[in-house]
Amino acid sequence: MRNLRVMMAYRGTAYHGFQRQNNAYTVQQAVEEALSGLLGEDVTIYGCSRTDAGVHARQFCFSFRTDNPIPERGIVFGTNARLEDDIAILSCSEADEDFHARFCCKGKEYEYLVHNSEIKDPFYIDRAYRVWGRLDETVLDREAKAFVGEHDFKTFCSADCEKENTVRRIYAFDVTRNGDMLSFKVSGNGFLYNMVRIMVGTLISIGEGRLEKGCIPALLESRDRTLAGRTVPPQGLYLNRVFYEEQGKETDR
Repeated sequence: MRNLRVMMAYRGTAYHGFQRQNNAYTVQQAVEEALSGLLGEDVTIYGCSRTDAGVHARQFCFSFRTDNPIPERGIVFGTNARLEDDIAILSCSEADEDFHARFCCKGKEYEYLVHNSEIKDPFYIDRAYRVWGRLDETVLDREAKAFVGEHDFKTFCSADCEKENTVRRIYAFDVTRNGDMLSFKVSGNGFLYNMVRIMVGTLISIGEGRLEKGCIPALLESRDRTLAGRTVPPQGLYLNRVFYEEQGKETDR
């Protein structure tokens, strides 16, 4: 039986996250139905992450097994022909027998987009979060560096998070501006439920003066979710890259 590694991208607006659910349409269900129709067999895919409803992915890895001898190129084009335009299969390759998209993943990079403008832009609906007041990206970038390193991120995860171990390592966190668009780009060896959205919300709260500059180390130490900033909406969040090498130095494209 073949073990295949697949990269895809998707716009998550129309889906209730990646993972298959009984009462909602998800990316996993859409892709499994397309692959099953192409290969003539029931297919189960294993994703590198569980993205929430409305979250997007520029690079998402999944793996699956099949007895069908169809070439990898045929899987890419055949599956794309069966998918809606908001999901695209980017590549497919043979993987080692023990490869698993989730358990072999060494880290991820997320990007959160903030449309920092008083005027709404219809082209950013469902693609970015709008903040009216002007934010200083230089200040936010400096504050974001406090997240870098290995810390207990209990403060920065949802109360619904069931993970007992809340220690994670952040490799980099950069905030940049391009016109009215702010990019919050963070990479790490793993992320807790809503962790990126809470970190970004906390940085925005600092930028708005709702939280004091330099407060992030104390927030990390507190392990108290109620002290951090808001959880920003999902539409601005993108799974940007997936790492299959240590320390996030390389990506599997």
